[in-house]
Amino acid sequence: MNGSKGGRGRRIVLWRHGQTAWNLESRFQGTTDIELTETGVAQARRAARLLAALAPDAIISSDLKRAAATAAELSAVSGLPVAHYEALRETYAGVWQGLTHTEIVGRYGEEYAAWKRGEPVRRGGGELETEVADRAAPVVLAAADKLPADGVLVVVSHGGTIRTTIGRLLDLDPVSWESLGGLSNCCWSVLGEGVRGWRLNEHNAGTLPEPVIGDDT
Repeated sequence: MNGSKGGRGRRIVLWRHGQTAWNLESRFQGTTDIELTETGVAQARRAARLLAALAPDAIISSDLKRAAATAAELSAVSGLPVAHYEALRETYAGVWQGLTHTEIVGRYGEEYAAWKRGEPVRRGGGELETEVADRAAPVVLAAADKLPADGVLVVVSHGGTIRTTIGRLLDLDPVSWESLGGLSNCCWSVLGEGVRGWRLNEHNAGTLPEPVIGDDT
């Protein structure tokens, strides 16, 4: 589904999955395979109609149900196939998975505080954020490398994985990745190709990206 993209260079749209029941309960999902709620499906359908207007060239997705179902909505309106990757799954967080935010802070307060300070922490005995980036970012870059000059890649993944991937692609120090903030369900961030590498054009957006007037591009 190739359209005119206006000579903008390649773009990567990192799209978080729709709502799940555990999202509503503030439970840490990690690699637990939770499905979308009816609201989550509706969110994905709405967002897919918007993202299809970007005329994407490729869609890749985490293989967990909540991401795969979100990606399927864009596939349905764009006609593009979806390539699924285990490497795009959410951060594995061991014993934290299934716990609410309140339970995590109550039981693992020191570990949680260290993570919020930007220290390398294996939350719940799971993965480091840098390890998540180590597995996810190469998959994203490999897919982006296959794009045409002004191509658009849509990556359907999870909040933590998207944040760490953005941090890695922007070459930010891992201690600062948390400053990127989170993504709401079915919102996305857009990386564009700049003269010095990838740059963050949109973050946690729910509307189509607009050109930045007066920027130094």
